[in-house]
Amino acid sequence: MALRLAVLDDEPLAVEVLADYVQKTEGLVLAEATGDVFKILQLVQRKEIDILLLDIQMPELTGIQVMKIIGNGCRVILTTAYTEYALDSYDFNVTDYLLKPIAYDRFLKAIEKLRAPVAKEGSGITSTWPVKYIFVKSEYKLIRIDLDDILYIEALRDYIAIHTTGNGKIMSLESLRSMEDILPPGDFIRVHKSYIVAINKIAFVERNRVVINEQYIPVGESYQVKFVGRIKPD
Repeated sequence: MALRLAVLDDEPLAVEVLADYVQKTEGLVLAEATGDVFKILQLVQRKEIDILLLDIQMPELTGIQVMKIIGNGCRVILTTAYTEYALDSYDFNVTDYLLKPIAYDRFLKAIEKLRAPVAKEGSGITSTWPVKYIFVKSEYKLIRIDLDDILYIEALRDYIAIHTTGNGKIMSLESLRSMEDILPPGDFIRVHKSYIVAINKIAFVERNRVVINEQYIPVGESYQVKFVGRIKPD
């Protein structure tokens, strides 16, 4: 099975070079190459990345902060022009630490460190990260939201409103579709073209509506069969 790699770096040239290394290496697939931290966090949450080539010094979040967020969501190879972070990186069990400028043969050595355990297991690297929270971009911030705090999510033209128990209403430019991809399907369900609800937050169902936190939310006709199948007792 091919390994899915992503590149996160705020330097366009570094992104281009590493993306080229990935694309010309057999057994590797380039999942994403970007300077957008939020995009990478989403891919990790969706379990679409096996390995992250991660720069340490970036404007929004440092590489160390990114590793704290993703936990065991994927393996990490650090890429940096600075040696002083090497000791800190071992607290996160990184696979390798590559100093820029990175030569292709040095890149291959880092990848070989990953191939042995993959071959032994007979499959790609499997994430064991329990998804208990998500990060959403709101204005210029990445906001952490615990899944247990989400009541429901509402589409509002170009925005969505995430209604929570602890932080009120959080506005984001995300789409309901992207939220469906991120949220665990066992805990959340789309009930309308404009609503996703947390199943365990439903107080009761009345006709074609659900009630969460005294708020009536419609269940769209095309969503009713799936919704009833999820909540109907065995």
